[in-house]
Amino acid sequence: MATDKADTSFMPMVIAACEQRESPQQRLLTDGLAATMLPAPLRALLGLRVVRTRLAVLMDRDAPGIWNSIACRKRYLDDAVAQAIADGIAQIVVLGAGFDTRAARFTAASEVTAVEVDLPRTVARKRRRLGDSRVVLAPIDFEHDDLATILTDHGYDPAHPAIIVWEGVTQYLTADAVHDTLHAFDSAASGTRLAFTYVRQEFLDGTELYDAPGLRRRFVDTGVWRFGLRPAEVAELLSCFGWHEHEQVGRDEYRERYLEPVGRIGPVSPVERCVAAVKN
Repeated sequence: MATDKADTSFMPMVIAACEQRESPQQRLLTDGLAATMLPAPLRALLGLRVVRTRLAVLMDRDAPGIWNSIACRKRYLDDAVAQAIADGIAQIVVLGAGFDTRAARFTAASEVTAVEVDLPRTVARKRRRLGDSRVVLAPIDFEHDDLATILTDHGYDPAHPAIIVWEGVTQYLTADAVHDTLHAFDSAASGTRLAFTYVRQEFLDGTELYDAPGLRRRFVDTGVWRFGLRPAEVAELLSCFGWHEHEQVGRDEYRERYLEPVGRIGPVSPVERCVAAVKN
């Protein structure tokens, strides 16, 4: 059975909500709104350590280290947005936001504006959970709708730099849709920042399973994940659309930056990586 794209948006928020149950000195990320995105019965269950532990075990059974990987990617992207705001960028754009609360958290703590786009079903569900927020939610079909038009119609100003976050989305798209999304920012102001994730192409090809055959059966064999990249290909792809790759991070960087400083141990999945880029 194919995996519903909207439903996959919940699991990263389950991980974020569970991390809030760790002490501030040991958690990998801080997201005080994560639990509000989840149904009340699930929130109650996550209050039990045995449930949180079991969830982590079940996730890592199909993909060793996927729990830590998702938690760290969310922390990395939070850090990227925080740094952009500190540097004077006043717009956040979130592509395929799912139930992530990043835009809501940062607009509540600063004067920045934020526009999120996602599938209509996800946007409708999120509106019911988000409550009072300055985030503008806009429905989109990435395969068919014009992203640039939708963003500008909902408040994004390409004449001024923005921080664009594209988390956990590219693997669900066709190559053409990924290219169209990058093309939508052709007129973005110089200094605009892009932070996104991608799945490694060798995992999609099946030439490297990274000890995660179950994950591949669920997402690749069913045709849910369709797009991937090799690390060495990223800079060239971005340059075609006027971006400069600033850095890439993955398993090793996550361990060094996030796990080791808080004394956390355990595997980190290498299947997915994060990229930070700047508009030329």
